Amino acid sequence: MSYGVSGIDTVPTRIEGKFKAMVVCWFLGLGSLVSWNSMLTISDYYYKIFPDYHPSRVLTLVYQPFAIGSMVILAYKEAKIDTRKRNIFGYILFCLSTFSLLLIDVATSGKGGIGNYIGVCVFVAAFGVADAHVQGGMVGDLSFMCPEFMQSFFAGVAASGALTSGLRLVTKAAFDKKNDGLRKGVMMFLAISALCEFLCILVYTFVFGKLPIVKHFRRKAASEGSKTVSADLAAAGIKTADGETVDDVKQDRLSTKQLLHQNLGYVFDLFLIYMLTLSIFPGFLYENTGHHGLGDWYALVLIAMYNVWDLISRYIPLIDCIRLESKKGLMLACLSRFLLVPCFYFTAKYGDQGWMIFLVSFLGLTNGYLTVCVLTVAPRGYKAPEQNALGNLLVVFLLAGIFAGVVLGWLWTIGKGAF
Repeated sequence: MSYGVSGIDTVPTRIEGKFKAMVVCWFLGLGSLVSWNSMLTISDYYYKIFPDYHPSRVLTLVYQPFAIGSMVILAYKEAKIDTRKRNIFGYILFCLSTFSLLLIDVATSGKGGIGNYIGVCVFVAAFGVADAHVQGGMVGDLSFMCPEFMQSFFAGVAASGALTSGLRLVTKAAFDKKNDGLRKGVMMFLAISALCEFLCILVYTFVFGKLPIVKHFRRKAASEGSKTVSADLAAAGIKTADGETVDDVKQDRLSTKQLLHQNLGYVFDLFLIYMLTLSIFPGFLYENTGHHGLGDWYALVLIAMYNVWDLISRYIPLIDCIRLESKKGLMLACLSRFLLVPCFYFTAKYGDQGWMIFLVSFLGLTNGYLTVCVLTVAPRGYKAPEQNALGNLLVVFLLAGIFAGVVLGWLWTIGKGAF
């Protein structure tokens, strides 16, 4: 690979390992949310053993304060936090928490009760902390690399939903009529998720940082004053130019407050995207869509359709001619999605399942497309330390939107005797 005269100032003339890096980013994205998506997808099981506790709504509400609280702290300290340790810790916490949920189910033989429910909530809260470490750390890291890496990472995030939904349909079909079949399917689900998280630990630790193109971008980031990549460079056996350590390089960057002011439109876009999506998905789909011909398969099919279209839409921005980059265009698109609220209300009340499946698919399509558009456009034009800080800021507002959406989702229960 050629790095130019200084070895760190230019983009490689021959990029090595770009496709491999995209595949690794996709897998790391998968691992960043597969545990939580598994929880959402097996909500029918938790509705069976905890019928009075609104599992899909409550577990999401438990998850989000820990995710956003941890993310705010990490974003505030991002310039001094070792990204390598942060991401590895996040994947380890995901792995241990998922395995612990499996142990709870084994130890209690799948029984309900408030004690077991609190235990589940504790490990769901741990998912939130892990999500803040991984998603913020990875987005910050990828913000100063190729936009395709960011797209691949978030495609992997969406793939975790699509794969868990598909696997849930398979396990339900395979175990549905067997004795204790629902529980057996869920246990297999959690075991696969824990294994996936374990593999992510290995991939991030031993593979990602040693890819030539990743090493190049991290060297470039170090040359621009980024301290967050020092451990990753050391693990790959690399020093900055002329033997300097990262601490020797003077940092001259915009403050977090300045970055927020310059990117208010983008952070507000992400907030609106996820506030709208999480006000409908998954709580409304489990509790407010009525009874139809698909029976107890109906909610699972709706969740699967959302996840599949969310995944497909995250590849659409790879086509230059239909990628939305205008600030005003992105804002208009995000605001126009709120027209889906009355559409879902009237469809649930008067429409048939075909229209609901169409709306859920459109919700997933717009969610994935707009997410990738915002996250790949926003970091352009900044130096690596600023891009890392901005990536963390974007995730803060993404999680804030999710939290707001989860809270607003309870409004759908008005009139159903939930309060």
